[in-house]
Amino acid sequence: MAFRDDLLRRMEKKQEEIFSLESQLREAKSYLQALEDTIKMLPREGLNEGQADSLLRPNSTIAKARDAILAASRPLHIQEILGAVGKPSTKEARAALSGSLASYVRRNEIFTRTAPNTFGLIEVAGRASGAVPANGTALANGGSRAFEPPPGFGEEEDK
Repeated sequence: MAFRDDLLRRMEKKQEEIFSLESQLREAKSYLQALEDTIKMLPREGLNEGQADSLLRPNSTIAKARDAILAASRPLHIQEILGAVGKPSTKEARAALSGSLASYVRRNEIFTRTAPNTFGLIEVAGRASGAVPANGTALANGGSRAFEPPPGFGEEEDK
């Protein structure tokens, strides 16, 4: 009978250990998900440092549009961009190019929209003002990073 009681105690102890480990696993997965969600909110690395050319296909219309805006060092209207990339100024061409550029604007990547149908570059705006993050808004806290996590974020608590 003592042997059976010993086995039952061991089983109970192991079940408690499994429960504890499952709890730790759930907490770790929650923490990992929070980090993944946080990283999705950040702009993609390199886009503000002039590395956008490596993200665009060479000789694509979007790459040519970026080069045209970069050469002008100012935002350009869609008509000016079409002329610079050698495309006709038809309604279809304007809609196609402005839609493509707008998709980058929505993702806060490479391009900004400074006025209706007028597109600029994040990297040009960043050089001009020195303080424009990827979303185009002014930085808070006197020029510190706009996407900093709170102090102590990511540190494990003492248990």
